Amino acid sequence: MIRAVPLINTSRLTLRPLRMEDFARFAEIWADPEVARHVFGQPRSRGQSWRAFVRIAGQWQLTGFGQWAIEDRASGKMIGQTGFFNGGRDLGADFDPFPETGWVLASEAQQKGLGSEATMAVHDWYDRVIPGPLVCMVAPENETSLKLANALGYSNLRTTEHDGSKVQLMRRDKAPQR
Repeated sequence: MIRAVPLINTSRLTLRPLRMEDFARFAEIWADPEVARHVFGQPRSRGQSWRAFVRIAGQWQLTGFGQWAIEDRASGKMIGQTGFFNGGRDLGADFDPFPETGWVLASEAQQKGLGSEATMAVHDWYDRVIPGPLVCMVAPENETSLKLANALGYSNLRTTEHDGSKVQLMRRDKAPQR
């Protein structure tokens, strides 16, 4: 199992491990109502962000995969996160056993193709290193994320409710032909 977080470079981004000095920015991103509205419906508190931050770091040690910080190479600024995790969401045998993917970008980084660039790069890594099914959960009204999930090869599994919100569960059995 991989324990070190691999560094991935794209034309505009560096995907790297989260560092302690990233926490303030991480909390700032998750405190933004526009960022949080499709994920939790409301911004995360600093305490909630801290718990998520350390969970992300722990995924790599426990599972050999996890999430990367997305850093804009031009500015050196962290602009989001993407990668894989075990969500333990209790959503059923067709969803729970598989690694889940997720992505989040700061408001100022959205609508520039950076989310696609980052998520495609980490999915390419996953397909080479740990091939197999993946799942994701997207808010049905989040058209941008649904479009990205489809481009990554995810297809609809079912619609359900999670933590009081309607969500679209999706599954990807293998990498799409590009």
